[in-house]
Amino acid sequence: MLPPVHYTSYNMQKTSIFQRPLWVSLFALTAAVVWGWAYPLIKLGFAEYHILPHMTGSKMLFAGIRFFISGLIILTMARLTGRQFALRSDAPGSKVGAHLYLLLFALLNTTLHYICFYVGLSYSQGSRAAILNSMSVFTVVILSCVFFRSDRFTLRKVAGCAVGIAGVLALNLGGDESGSFTLLGDGMILLNALCGAFASLMTRGVASRVDVFVGTGYSLALGGALLVIPALLLGGTLPNITPWGLVIMLLLIGISTTGFALYNKLLSCNPMGRVAIYNSLIPVVGALTSCLCLGETFHLKYLIAGTLAAGGIYIINKGK
Repeated sequence: MLPPVHYTSYNMQKTSIFQRPLWVSLFALTAAVVWGWAYPLIKLGFAEYHILPHMTGSKMLFAGIRFFISGLIILTMARLTGRQFALRSDAPGSKVGAHLYLLLFALLNTTLHYICFYVGLSYSQGSRAAILNSMSVFTVVILSCVFFRSDRFTLRKVAGCAVGIAGVLALNLGGDESGSFTLLGDGMILLNALCGAFASLMTRGVASRVDVFVGTGYSLALGGALLVIPALLLGGTLPNITPWGLVIMLLLIGISTTGFALYNKLLSCNPMGRVAIYNSLIPVVGALTSCLCLGETFHLKYLIAGTLAAGGIYIINKGK
């Protein structure tokens, strides 16, 4: 799966655990690794619940339940730890504007993001999808240079994006037996990556309007609800509920809760590049776990594509 904020929060005390280099590395690695495991687990979940590729409503219901519960867990943790749920007193714009911003974030970060992801993953191999989703990192780099004055195009960034995109293109090398581009598979995964990239850029604005943990909880809970409602209207069901299926759902809820809570908090306390470098692990973990858990054939081009994608991310984020 991987598949990518508020700089005024740099004024936080330097002793914050989310700013200490060792803990930043540990938390970012944790988020990247758990997100990588989402790819095979979703495929296993589809099989266990008997959700077929054409059952769009059931896919949306499966995803909506996962994110709605995950959001509720984060909001409960935020309440128990005494975090502020109200809008920040210095939030930019009006209250109505702030709420609309949070709604748009929920739509991009969860609803549209995972409609594309779940549909695309059901029509694509997990290993291919994991590598394709690395496009979100390169999209974030390009868009951040377009929208934020603090981020400028450099030769290093251009080279890194070129290498990484070459890795994505490498997926389409070889014969049909190792997979080729499909609109419902690869196309939806790329749209998912684009939604994730825009949502990552919006996280800066979210953290300036509300506590980042609360904003993350709202995004997942509201975005999940906006998946469940149309899913039910489309006649979505979970045809085969089993104990193993419930375990898979709980694991995916844990992945969402852990990954989003850690990643969004890190983005609110550190420069994006310092955190995003660890996302290079997501396509690698996703491809390997998909091959191991799903019995997918590991083609040579997956190794080439994964290496180029990880290399591109490293070039972008390495020191001068």
